[in-house]
Amino acid sequence: MPAAPSAPGAARPRSWWGWGHTDAHPSDAECAALGALLPGTLARPLPIPRVADLPIARPGATPPPALAHLVTADPGARAAHAMGKAYRDVVRALRGRPGRIPDLVARPTDDRQVADLLDWAGEHGVAVIPFGGGSSVVGGVEYRGDAHRAVLSLDLTAMDRVLEIDTLGRSARIQAGALGPVLEGQLRPHGLTLRHFPQSFEFSTLGGWLATRAGGHYATGHTRIDDFVQSLRVVTPAGVSTSWRLPASGAGPSPDRLFLGSEGTLGVITEAWMRVQERPRFKASTSVAFGEFQRALEAVRTIAQSDLAPANCRLLDPGEALLSGASHDGSTVLVLGFESATGPVDDRLASALELARAHGGRGETPTAGGDAPADTAVSAWRSAFLRMPYLRDGLARMGAVVETFETAATWDRLPALIDAVRTEVGATALKATGHPATVNCRLTHVYPDGAAPYFTVAVAGRPGDEVRVWDDVKAAAVDVLHRHRATVTHHHAVGRDHRPGYDRQRPEPFALALRAAKDALDPHRILNPGVLLD
Repeated sequence: MPAAPSAPGAARPRSWWGWGHTDAHPSDAECAALGALLPGTLARPLPIPRVADLPIARPGATPPPALAHLVTADPGARAAHAMGKAYRDVVRALRGRPGRIPDLVARPTDDRQVADLLDWAGEHGVAVIPFGGGSSVVGGVEYRGDAHRAVLSLDLTAMDRVLEIDTLGRSARIQAGALGPVLEGQLRPHGLTLRHFPQSFEFSTLGGWLATRAGGHYATGHTRIDDFVQSLRVVTPAGVSTSWRLPASGAGPSPDRLFLGSEGTLGVITEAWMRVQERPRFKASTSVAFGEFQRALEAVRTIAQSDLAPANCRLLDPGEALLSGASHDGSTVLVLGFESATGPVDDRLASALELARAHGGRGETPTAGGDAPADTAVSAWRSAFLRMPYLRDGLARMGAVVETFETAATWDRLPALIDAVRTEVGATALKATGHPATVNCRLTHVYPDGAAPYFTVAVAGRPGDEVRVWDDVKAAAVDVLHRHRATVTHHHAVGRDHRPGYDRQRPEPFALALRAAKDALDPHRILNPGVLLD
């Protein structure tokens, strides 16, 4: 059965240079107050950059008349598609150094138009970078180099429909350009949800999640986008690939696995059949405070290895808890939450709370029912979680270096990894800037065999040289991750910024297979060059 499109609402203006909506950015006064928290930041915030001040050259290519209605060379559109939303992107925009701005932006509405654009690009040496919501934080939507005469940003957000719903098999066929809220808005009337909620949910698309193998918000169970994929449709320069809808298959290498995480280097994902779920009706949550971080780690491991499967099992170290407002007394805080579409979850939360208390945790009385707010710590964390990218950009305007990198490791390696990151990354930031740095840690996802620690680094930068400072900090982090055999990215993509670490981790036979796939599917080597494959 087809799904009805959601009613369009008044669009809030998006920022071309920073995160999210322009009306949600911190004011100059808020930026100054944030900067006061870090010694050595600027006296006043950097001005908000203007598109009119950018060095935007004339396009290096002109589309044929048959495709001209899909393509624009508008400077504002080109600037908005030049970079993602990583710290280094934001600060380069603030300093007027955006890098290579695409020559053209195309917005196709169907597969045929995607194929026609790829054919034209291949014939004329135009690099094509698939673009979803533009929330990439690893350089994945940016062109670096000079091997192509022009660059086309292929914006898929006009392909945003839920085309079909199979209620019997709880699956939906969805176009890849659907932003998170648009997708969920079309599933909601049917009582269904994809239940994939990354922090970038509002500003990222289904195709982006698939191309980057994105992780969602949920701590356990089916949280990675891979788990929801039933089949993919991908347009490549060599033809269209459409996999079969199957609940499971052991027939050779999976065609879907070839394109999941390929970041637009092998083809353009245009639609997918996705496994959907009933919307949850029962919810319960609480927070647990610990005096020792190590004991909190042990509690989280015990919960992860139980059969309780919490939707949220997020551990905040004292610095992270303070930053989010979840604690002000130096405690480590565990945020626990459960949900279900079929029955109450209070007993599961009570069992998890009992396990946490057995490791020294001090739990508050759980809050249950619908969308009612949880205890103070949970509410504070939730608000900070949604607001954090905007605050990062406010600190960037004050000359601070503030960014998060994420990883995952097995339980036996986790304590040493966390200690090494705090010590070595903090020392690198101090050496690079002359200012003390904070390195906070939170566990966002937990598995029976390991967990995903995310680290946030904050330090006053060297004015005008903030990108180099972050690159030095990132290089130190990659060294630590490699030494402790932790992944260079747990949550989203490799992009250009993770390539050095990724190349150290991937087996060479696998790298050869990827290159062969690229050569076969993209003989002109126009698709997202330089991300996963050279």
